[in-house]
Amino acid sequence: MKRISGISKRWFFGTFCVIAGIILIFAFSSVFLILSHYYNYVEMTLDSRASDLVNSYFSQYIGSNEDTFVSGAINFVEDFSDKELMEVWIIDKNGKPIVSSSGFDIDSESVMPDYELAKMSETDKGKWTGRLSSGEKVMAITAMIPSVKGEYAGAVRYISSLQDVDRTLAFITLLVFLIAAVVLLLVFASGRFFIRSIVRPVLQVNETANKIAKGDLTARVNTGGMHDEIDQLCVTFNNMADELSQTESLKNDFISTISHELRTPLTAIKGWGETIVQLGDSDPETTQKGMSVIISESQRLSDMVEELLDFSRMQNGKMQLNKSKIDVLAELDDAVFTFKDRAVREGIEVIYNVPHLPLPMLGDAPKIRQVFVNLLDNAIKYNEHGGKIIVLAEIRDSELVIFFTDTGCGIAPENIPRVTAKFFRANMSVHGTGIGLAVADEIVKLHDGKLEINSVLGEGTTVTVTLPVEPVELPEVALE
Repeated sequence: MKRISGISKRWFFGTFCVIAGIILIFAFSSVFLILSHYYNYVEMTLDSRASDLVNSYFSQYIGSNEDTFVSGAINFVEDFSDKELMEVWIIDKNGKPIVSSSGFDIDSESVMPDYELAKMSETDKGKWTGRLSSGEKVMAITAMIPSVKGEYAGAVRYISSLQDVDRTLAFITLLVFLIAAVVLLLVFASGRFFIRSIVRPVLQVNETANKIAKGDLTARVNTGGMHDEIDQLCVTFNNMADELSQTESLKNDFISTISHELRTPLTAIKGWGETIVQLGDSDPETTQKGMSVIISESQRLSDMVEELLDFSRMQNGKMQLNKSKIDVLAELDDAVFTFKDRAVREGIEVIYNVPHLPLPMLGDAPKIRQVFVNLLDNAIKYNEHGGKIIVLAEIRDSELVIFFTDTGCGIAPENIPRVTAKFFRANMSVHGTGIGLAVADEIVKLHDGKLEINSVLGEGTTVTVTLPVEPVELPEVALE
């Protein structure tokens, strides 16, 4: 037999056993109440006969002789109207039954506990429930017939068989416990079905999670289509698995890309280093050119490593800013100036229009410059020969809004929400690590700003950076 465990076990012992106990208590209580009701009814019937008839009928025989009493007893029995419901005996003053409504002789050895109780009772009545010598179960009530001088002239004993009552009670008991069993079965079946509807998906989620943990990112949970919380859990789990699979794919692409990105400058550095060693001092011009390439590619490697370190800190929540009062427009000027020559070499026009005044803000100057550098680098990489890059800045109350617009390839609408995600690259044909925008977005957020992207595929992209700045007074423009 399969061992019950987990949620099923807790449900069985914590819920089903309690319900079963309540139902069984109810069943036993019902049977007890019905049993008491029937027995009380029989007792009340016997007692009413004893109270109504004995004293009123036999009062006329008090003090009479024995023959007269026997004659009256015979008349009483013959006139008794409830012979079909009960049997009545007349007992003389010596405790000997002298006549019975059944018409049969009474066994002189018959046990009459109720008669003995009646003699000792203050109410002159006694009750007994038990079995006759024949084995029949009966209830008997004896009412004493008082006489003169505190003695008894005899007694009347009413006897009712309990066999029909017990048969009825047995049927009712069977019916009650049958109903209880059916209810318990329904509760168990419905509860079992409900628990299994929870346990099975949870076990499936657990098994699928183990598969994913072992590297099988294609594993998925089958949803039941019930549209309930469990089904929603399965859908959410599958969505998580899809995200993990996608992230794993992006991570693998990132590793491949970063390996390529690192190999390119390393190859250039190694190649020019070997060339310079071979040339020695024979070609100073070539040596100078090679050293320039080595320095440039080394700087490129350094920037790439720094970007990776920033990304790692961002992922671990350990990116920290060294904030001080800076001129954010001066940082923007430096970044644009740095990229202007590169843009010209690649045939891209740069249009730059910002307010010409100091604009203080509390920030980390290298990190702010890194944001501008990343955005300008993307604007050039995803642009084409003959394209444009437009950098505009506006001061709105206590905010600086900078627009970086390019006329490049643009971004598909479905990819716009994902371009700031780690490892994501919208255009795989362009070199890059895929983490520049993610780092830039995190830096802007750490400065209490926001970065927004709007793009039209095939037409270009606009990245809007909003940063909090200290209020400044803008120069008034003279009207002609």
